[in-house]
Formats: sequence, C-alpha cells, structure tokens
Amino acid sequence: MNKEIFLQVDNYISDLFASEDIVLTDTIKSLDKEGLPQHSVSANQGKFLQVMMIVCNAKKVLELGTLGGYSTIWLARALPDNGKLITIEVDKHHGNVAQKNIDNSGLSHKVDIRVGKALDILPKIIEENDEPFDMIFIDADKPPYTEYFNYALQLSRPGTIIICDNVIREGKVLDENSADEKVKGVQRLNKMLSENKKVTATILQTFGAKEYDGIAIAVVNRI
Repeated sequence: MNKEIFLQVDNYISDLFASEDIVLTDTIKSLDKEGLPQHSVSANQGKFLQVMMIVCNAKKVLELGTLGGYSTIWLARALPDNGKLITIEVDKHHGNVAQKNIDNSGLSHKVDIRVGKALDILPKIIEENDEPFDMIFIDADKPPYTEYFNYALQLSRPGTIIICDNVIREGKVLDENSADEKVKGVQRLNKMLSENKKVTATILQTFGAKEYDGIAIAVVNRI
C-alpha cells in the first residue's frame, strides 16, 4: 500500500468524524503566515485526543508543545465549562500566535499559555500543589521526552492518561545506532515506558496526513 491511500483514508475519517471549522483552518493558515512549521496534529488526531479526554472524564489537562494552538483548541473544546488547560510553549513568538488563535476560538477562559522551557515550568507547576491533571499530552522537543514523562507522572493521579506523540519517527527508532537526538530521545522514552511499573502503556503506529509515526499511550495504574 502506498502513502496516497493512507492520506485518502485519513481524509475519509476526518470528513466523517473530525471536520474542521473556520477557527481550525484559520489556525493552520496562521502558521504559514507567521513563519511557524506545519507540525500540528492532524484533524483526526485532534479528535482522538478529545475521545481520550472523554474516556478519563478530563476536567484538567496539561499540554507540552503549543505551537500555534491547533491541538490546544481541540483539547479545550472537549473540556467542560469549568475545565482548565495549561499549555507550555518554549518559543515566545509561537506563544503569541497561539494566544491570538485561542482568543479567536473563544476559549481563552479555559486556556493558560505558559511560555518558557518546560523543564523550568513543570517544577513550578508541581510547587503550586494544585489538583492533578486528568490527561497530559506531550508533543514537544523529543530529546527530553523521558524527563517530561517523569514530571507528568508527578502531576498525575491513578487513571490519568499520558499521551506522547511522534515516538516512531518513520521507523527510525529501529536503528539502535542512530545519531539523531530526536530518535534517541524517543528510544529512551519507549524503553522506559516498557519497564515502568507505575503505568500501563503501549504504542500505536499512525499513518495518514502526518505520514508514518506513532503515539505512546500510558495510563497511570490504580494499584
């Protein structure tokens, strides 16, 4: 099977379950306009995140890697009226673009964008000693994925779902001698997840609009 059939099927699924409105399409257009990379999740992946939020009855969500706010909007739309989403973005310009898109979506009252390095911000969130997050979506720089996940565990409760994107890297994770820091980062995460007794986890391969990759899905164990 070729890539074209995967794209067509992805479009078929999105047309049925994850059609984009003008807010979402304008968000994607803003990335080109503002010079941001087109690294957002696909529409179907956005809908998948919403399904996972409903599974765990998410009222409080953490996102690592805001970019232009596309995935943030999908997440925030699945929150109840009193829900809250904290999203962390390292790049100030990206954060400004995301804020404009979130304002345009009418979801600013649910979304708290924090700009800076996640490894600096996450300890501060822990110090806030607030209620744990119900779902955490990690889609940021890959080398510190394991560190991000460990912080995510500290901010979780039994039953929290933690999702990590881009963990297969077009199959490059099979190369044990890879010099690519992104590949090495997700290899380290995947190995850690396979041995971590605090979560039940697996990886799903993904195909379609975002080509070939995979997502890790972990649930914090109740026992």
